[in-house]
Order: sequence, then C-alpha cells, then structure tokens
Amino acid sequence: MSDASMTDEDLRRAYAPTGRLRVALNHGNAVLVSRDESGTAHGISVDLARALADRLGLQAVFLDHERAVEVSSTAEDDRWDVCFLAVDPDRAKTIHFTHPYIRIEGCYLAGTETEVADSKALIAEGLKVGTVKGSAYTLHLKRQQGAENLVEYDNLETALVALDEGQVAAIAGIREAMETRSETRPGTRVLQPPFMEIRQAMGLPAGRPDAAAHLDAFVAEMARSGRVGEILERHGVSKDCAIVP
Repeated sequence: MSDASMTDEDLRRAYAPTGRLRVALNHGNAVLVSRDESGTAHGISVDLARALADRLGLQAVFLDHERAVEVSSTAEDDRWDVCFLAVDPDRAKTIHFTHPYIRIEGCYLAGTETEVADSKALIAEGLKVGTVKGSAYTLHLKRQQGAENLVEYDNLETALVALDEGQVAAIAGIREAMETRSETRPGTRVLQPPFMEIRQAMGLPAGRPDAAAHLDAFVAEMARSGRVGEILERHGVSKDCAIVP
C-alpha cells in the first residue's frame, strides 16, 4: 500500500495488530528508562513511545524487560510492536531499526587489583572481562580483539559480584552505569578511552514495511526538530548526545 493511499486506521493496524501499541522497555539500560517507587516506568524511552502513540492515536502499553536480550530474542514472537535498543547487525536480522537518536559510550570498570593504564592495555594483556549476555556492547566485544577473554553473566549485578571477588579484571558496560558503580567501590575506576559508541534507535519487528517507513520519518522529525534533545535534557542527559540525521 502506498503512503498516499494509507489511512490513519491502516497505519494503526500496520503498527499495532492488537489495537494497542505494545512498547518493549529494556530496564537494563538505566540511561533510557527507570522505575519510580511505585514501579512505574519513566525516562527517554517512555517519553518517545508516548509521543509516537499520541501521533498514531493509539494507547501505549509498556512491557518491562530486565535485559536487552529479552527484547531482541522475542522480535519474531508477536509480543511487542516497538522497542528501544542499540543498533547491532545481529539484531537487525529480525528487527527494523530507525536512524539512531542518541549516542552512549561503552566503558570498562576496572577492579581494585587491576593496574592497567587504559582500555587498550586491558585487552592487550589478555585479562578477563565480565560482560552481560546479549547486551549490545557484548555483541560488539565478541567481534573484537580479546573476545576469547570475555566472561558472560546473566546481569550486571552478577558481573559486579565477580569483579568484587576478583574473578575478572574488569567489567564492560554503559559509561553512566560504570561511573555510578565506581562511586560505591573505592579503588575501582572507569578506563579510558571508551571501547565503543553505542547508538540507540527505535525498532519494530521486521516485516512491517509501512510502519517501518513511518517510524523512520517520526524519529528523524523528532531529532531534527530538537524534540529528542529536549527529552534527553529532561532526564538529565546532555542534548549533545542526540544524533540528528
């Protein structure tokens, strides 16, 4: 169906076969989403999802996931309609990604007994690095030098225990999360330079071309108009992290 002949109702069906916009949230990325004391989700992902739902005239239903892999691995199961994940070629086999709208850095948190000078030395010396299964940075690191020294854990808290106990020399993660954890662990430090730039995008299950075209345009418009930058600053993230296509 061409864009010219597509009605608003056609577009709603293309996005949301159930009649509601099911939004998958990844709580493994605290930069994008968090919960308040009542358990209600807030954050950049929530604001963008609500803006999209309002544009479409749909009710947004938020589905909480603790890890990115719980979202990406269910892309073909008709459990959600829109997601917020880092762009990765493996994920792109089953998920259509928009142009990225925010850049986040991936960094290593070195343990108290790890004396390397920087990120490059950590890898060059072949030290063990903990990382979270299925995360965008893990998928990236598994394709890089030093992949044989990665130790995968189910979640960040388990990886942190391994770091505290000296089972690994460092752990990989999102810079903001690594800095927060370092503040409560005297002697640990975030290594420079970052090992990657993580580019976050909106996505939907592959095979929905009409919705994909609309979502691409929506994200581009939100970025170019400055709305993305406004949302980032509202949640304590510099608007300089916004990516404008």
